[in-house]
Amino acid sequence: MAKIRPRERRRINQSGKPDNDGGRAILYPARMFGPAIRGKALRRAGGAALTALCLAFAPVVARAGEARPMHGIAMLGEPALAADFDHLPYANPAARKGGVLTLGIQGTFDSLNPFNLKAGSTAQGLNGNVFQTLMARNYDEPFTLYGLIAQGIETSADRSRVTFHLDPRARFSDGSPVTSDDVRFTIDLLRAKGRPQNRVAYSLVKAIDTPDPLTISYDLSGADDRELPLILALMPVLSKAHTDVERFSETTLTPPVASGPYVIDRVEPGQRLILRRDPDYWAKDLPISRGLYNFDEIRIEYYRDANAIHEAFKAGLLDYREETNPTRWLNGFDFPAVRDGRVKKLMLPLGVPKGMQGFAFNTRRPIFADVRVREALGDMFDFEWINANLFGGLYHRTRSFFDESDLASTGRPADARERALLARWPGAVREDILEGKWAPPVSDGSGRDRDMARRAIALLKDAGYVIRSGVMTRAADGQALSFEIMVGDRAQERLAENFSTSLRRIGVEARVRLVDEVQYQRRRQKFDFDMMPGLWLASASPGNEQRTRWGSASANQEASFNLAGAHSPAIDGLIDALLAASTPEDFTAAARALDRTLLSGFYIVPLFHASDQWFAYSTKLAFPEHTARYAAPLFGPTLDTWWRKEP
Repeated sequence: MAKIRPRERRRINQSGKPDNDGGRAILYPARMFGPAIRGKALRRAGGAALTALCLAFAPVVARAGEARPMHGIAMLGEPALAADFDHLPYANPAARKGGVLTLGIQGTFDSLNPFNLKAGSTAQGLNGNVFQTLMARNYDEPFTLYGLIAQGIETSADRSRVTFHLDPRARFSDGSPVTSDDVRFTIDLLRAKGRPQNRVAYSLVKAIDTPDPLTISYDLSGADDRELPLILALMPVLSKAHTDVERFSETTLTPPVASGPYVIDRVEPGQRLILRRDPDYWAKDLPISRGLYNFDEIRIEYYRDANAIHEAFKAGLLDYREETNPTRWLNGFDFPAVRDGRVKKLMLPLGVPKGMQGFAFNTRRPIFADVRVREALGDMFDFEWINANLFGGLYHRTRSFFDESDLASTGRPADARERALLARWPGAVREDILEGKWAPPVSDGSGRDRDMARRAIALLKDAGYVIRSGVMTRAADGQALSFEIMVGDRAQERLAENFSTSLRRIGVEARVRLVDEVQYQRRRQKFDFDMMPGLWLASASPGNEQRTRWGSASANQEASFNLAGAHSPAIDGLIDALLAASTPEDFTAAARALDRTLLSGFYIVPLFHASDQWFAYSTKLAFPEHTARYAAPLFGPTLDTWWRKEP
């Protein structure tokens, strides 16, 4: 099994942005790839037109309140790519166009609307391929956007106002132009009927102005959020003429009219989605598109479970398989196609922070109101035994919400900037966490570590619990300490059962309940659970998504990602500091302080993560040698930078 590393790349002193939030919880760590949001930048032009365009969007020094025309925008600092860049660093402009890519996805779907939670289970592969955004990311920079539908952006120095200039060539798949009226229609629709995170972010817009068909301006005064212009730039653009507002919240299998490089060719609900490359895609020749979207057809096949996907891959029915099960990765890839070279197995390092996967305590439940109870229960998770006996030792214990990155607080004491931030909320961070000395407990790997049990019992005693007749009981009223762990699949169930067995050693009953997909999602969205597994992806630029994960306003907002029900003035204040940071030093201090505050709350029983992406693929496919620094190496569920070497 070969293991390759990406080329060394120049470090950009900026911060970045995660591509998606932790939604459907999974057992094995996701490989941190985003939803393949891509962009299209300025086309090369000649003569007076080029001169005028470059002058319009060249960087200028701005005083407070002045507009600042740019071809791109970075969360911190300046865009690394010049306005006349030829192609993205991780794309191959000479990649062969053509052929078919066949992928397998676990689950089902009954809708083609990815923008509303009530619209059913949405098909994968739509964002980025069918629907595209005002601007798009360069994943070799932490969080920098370049023109797509909007070919230029202006912001005031304090980012309290942002203006997007649309590319006059931008078209929907039916040939109709994309106008500022479509953009305004989209934001109004999504902040009224979109996903919770959309509604929260877009509601910060104070006023909108569309002076002409190619210009839209937003008044963001009072938001004090330097990330908000980038969030607005990543908004998809829907066609006003082809969107049914009244039925927007309903499931639909009607192929949308959108502006991306692919159109929907065929739909078989719950079984198959086929995307066809649009030969008339308006942005196909732009520099930021060169080397992307290389397959003529993308077939996405749906399977009942991961085992079925693996068997289909072994049989040659699929071109690519990303593996998340360590046992199968170690033992399941010794089959003829691998042995004779038709399939290749590789590992690539993940350059982004590893995020958090864990069992979430629902602190809305009185049983979990005491942080000492949460810490004690978490201490009983025996990672060392689980990793050795279930996962072949392939995982690392997660110690931070931004693990394996400069934003992680563990292992380093808080500096002066962090301490100044945290001084506003005395006691929000525990002393050992402030000093960087805390880490999840390490067991002896026997599965019956007595020291681990003694520590947990001592914490529960401090919280008012005693063991009576072998049952952990609240001394004040005799109430037994028991709860339910809700899981959605057999892999989660196995892990939860192991945790439950450990808890029984100290007299705690944790009942594991496996529920079907529909019930799982309904209960998750309504916070109708005691404990459940969750996944919170991370990147080099935590920002607005932190509000929907940990902010007080999201604690009781149905379908938010605040599974734990966290509501803390310190967390809210640190998220605000994160979004208001204008220097890398202030940004890092705010992220680390937020990390320490979340760790001090013990909202999550930290699980584990992999440092590499595990995958196997048909050797008829190829991908660029250079991989993006701030995404999974082979980011995008539809392999946007890949190509087929032969028909």
